[in-house]
Amino acid sequence: MKLKPRARAAAPKRRHAWQILEAPADEQSEKRAGRQPGRRIRQRAWHILEPPTGELPAVEPLQESAIGPELPDEATVHLVLDLVTRIGEVQMASGAGASDVTATILALTRALGLPHCEVDVIFTSITVSCLRGSDLPPVTALRVVRSRSLDYTRLSETERLVQQLIRGRISAEDAYTDLSRITNADHPYPRWVSTLAWGGMAGFITLLLGGGGWLPLISFVISAVVDRVGRLLNKGALPFFFQQVVGGFIATLSAIAIVNLDVFDLERPTLVVAAALTVLLSGLSTVSAVQDAITGYYVTAAGRTLEVVIMSAGLITGVGAAISIAAELGATRTPVPATPAYTPLTLPVMMVAGTGAAACFALASYSKIRPMAVAAAAGAVGAGAYGALSLAGYNQILAASIAATLVGFGGGVLARRLKVTPLVVAVSGITPLLPGFSTYRGMSQLVNGGDIKILMSAAAIGLALAAGVVLGEFLAQPVKTGLGRLERKLSGPRMAGPLNAGRPLE
Repeated sequence: MKLKPRARAAAPKRRHAWQILEAPADEQSEKRAGRQPGRRIRQRAWHILEPPTGELPAVEPLQESAIGPELPDEATVHLVLDLVTRIGEVQMASGAGASDVTATILALTRALGLPHCEVDVIFTSITVSCLRGSDLPPVTALRVVRSRSLDYTRLSETERLVQQLIRGRISAEDAYTDLSRITNADHPYPRWVSTLAWGGMAGFITLLLGGGGWLPLISFVISAVVDRVGRLLNKGALPFFFQQVVGGFIATLSAIAIVNLDVFDLERPTLVVAAALTVLLSGLSTVSAVQDAITGYYVTAAGRTLEVVIMSAGLITGVGAAISIAAELGATRTPVPATPAYTPLTLPVMMVAGTGAAACFALASYSKIRPMAVAAAAGAVGAGAYGALSLAGYNQILAASIAATLVGFGGGVLARRLKVTPLVVAVSGITPLLPGFSTYRGMSQLVNGGDIKILMSAAAIGLALAAGVVLGEFLAQPVKTGLGRLERKLSGPRMAGPLNAGRPLE
């Protein structure tokens, strides 16, 4: 797109630097300047705050020149601002951090001829203000993030469009058309494929926790049913909190019914509940909340954290309601949470299960083949590291944090080189390690004896996973810089968006 300068009648020559007004020199300064004609009087920037006590002349406005950047015409400014806010909305809706969204918008505005912009990103809205100098008011655009959905194909295609814009390979008008096509397109897979993927993820998590026999198949069926029920409730616009309550209730009550009806000979039916709860926890934006808190976006971090807390509370409410109703109906046996025992022989099984669970999560989130393969490798690394540390005697919180750090580091180094969004790799890699089992144990203890320690331990494991991923991405920055994959000017962990500021269009 050819950017045209703003058309004005008899437009004065514009100064491109912001100037500091200085107080006028007094008589003593003028006399000293007269005695030494070649000497230039140096004015400090803070002289304006220390004016003489005498009467000061009024500062005349600059008539010959305007201060500030020379921008394109107003229609182009509005188009660019609307485009970048829509791109930021796609990133926020997909779970990207506020720092990533801010960096992406600033890179785009600079590349499209708007060098001086301010960006304000909070949990539900994106505001971009373009400064147009001293003679014109700024132009501000606001975009509200109304819905959130896991569609990693949409996120990846949007980031590919961002790279084309930054490199000047596409105009703003064409990019606007492509973005509309991306956001209005259907998911790359039918919804029943996503349902099967959620069920497959539950089956692999059951294997990861040491279950065998009929347990993976039962977990697959229950999680698939929970997903379909959730979709029906979502069509009725039921708030997501109540959807979590229903999901936790169905998963727990189903496991209790299977135990008491003796339909299958199950040794550890608790794993069915744990797998279903892990699936329900996987869609929460814990990683983004911790990333926003670490990078200084505290308002957005508080909003995301409150969302995670409310959704987890809904899940716990459903589990507790199922246990209480089963006791009232006379269920004599309730699945007892038993901590899984790891042995060296189970480590290969854990790695295979972690691979399958991460790949199923990526598929359920509508990822394509290449991101799915990288996510599967990240799941294998995370599950293998967690199992090895557990065998070495480390506690769950420390083992989870170290495993997540390895996932974040590997994803940060390799994802960009393989043209995969690091956010997809990070979230998929830690999904098999989410504390679904600890959540059920803690809820069971809370209902029976009022002990909240295990439930708080589950929350600590979730935070350790999220913080480990962000730390791993931060540690990967020097490596990526050495490989030529990261610009030195950027600071803080990056999981989405461009890695260079690009060049403006000509």
